[in-house]
Amino acid sequence: MGMDFDAVYYEPDTLNYELGKMLRQKYADLTWNRIESHNRIPELAAADNRDFPKLKSHLILGVRKTHKYVPNHKVSDWLVPYTSSGCRAMCLYCYLVCNYNKCSYLRLFVNREQMLDRLLKTAGAAPEQQTFEIGSNSDLVLENTITGNLPYTIERFGREGRGHLTFPTKFHMVDPLLDLDHRGKTIFRMSVNPQEIISRVEFGTSPLRERIQALNRMAEAGYPVGMLIAPVILLPNWKELYGELIDQLAEELSPKVKNSGFIEIILMTYSFVQNAINTDAFPNGVQLLNREIMTGRGRGKYCYRREIRCEAESFLREELSRRLGTMPILYIA
Repeated sequence: MGMDFDAVYYEPDTLNYELGKMLRQKYADLTWNRIESHNRIPELAAADNRDFPKLKSHLILGVRKTHKYVPNHKVSDWLVPYTSSGCRAMCLYCYLVCNYNKCSYLRLFVNREQMLDRLLKTAGAAPEQQTFEIGSNSDLVLENTITGNLPYTIERFGREGRGHLTFPTKFHMVDPLLDLDHRGKTIFRMSVNPQEIISRVEFGTSPLRERIQALNRMAEAGYPVGMLIAPVILLPNWKELYGELIDQLAEELSPKVKNSGFIEIILMTYSFVQNAINTDAFPNGVQLLNREIMTGRGRGKYCYRREIRCEAESFLREELSRRLGTMPILYIA
């Protein structure tokens, strides 16, 4: 899966770090634009919504200065700011758009040693073993094709860390992870959706069959694994789509995944900001805002109405119990 960029925007200090120097050589043929801060790039912020796909072709390099850990109560104990934010893919529901608007392009932070030092110290000082979600702001498997950060992170945490790391992905490029000395301390989670939704909504991500194969291979390599059915999008034929997805998972997931893996389910939340950008940038895209079955949820956000959610939850629980009953459902959100 190609990762071609058309320009690099960089904070000068990034070139004082090992990773920054490596990226300077890797992308030497591109135009390098000096910026004061990865958070403030006026010319990109001023772009029109319709330029959203073009903005995604830029690579932004910075030094992460915010290291606040946010409590979490799902698969992990903490959401941890880590080596990237934003993403090269263009999923029409991406929640990062809510945070960054059209500037949800990929930002790489070159001070990975500092970030992992802090994480190791926090893990070691905790009274009980903790699980740290390091992939909530980006897709680290995709990022790894640029930086090689995951082998560094997984092996060092395997040697020195206490507790677990975890991250989700929509990508299949796991070859660099299979032979690592992870010591069972990294929980790998694959996000899945029906192939029709991947094709029409999750632009730039891996096909479903390749995602399933990657999950099987990671389980075979000894990683603890999980699977996210997320976000569940209730298109008019959603029961058919998700029924077929569960059938395909039952056929293609390995016995190891079925016997040791877990499932998370997240129903889609959508926003006014996402709808505005999608309308301009993808005028022929799938319309995800359906006011007949959605309702307001907080400022500018929409979710499925309670009775619609209950119907979807019941359907998914029943079908998963019938076809993948060995895999526990940790939560439905």
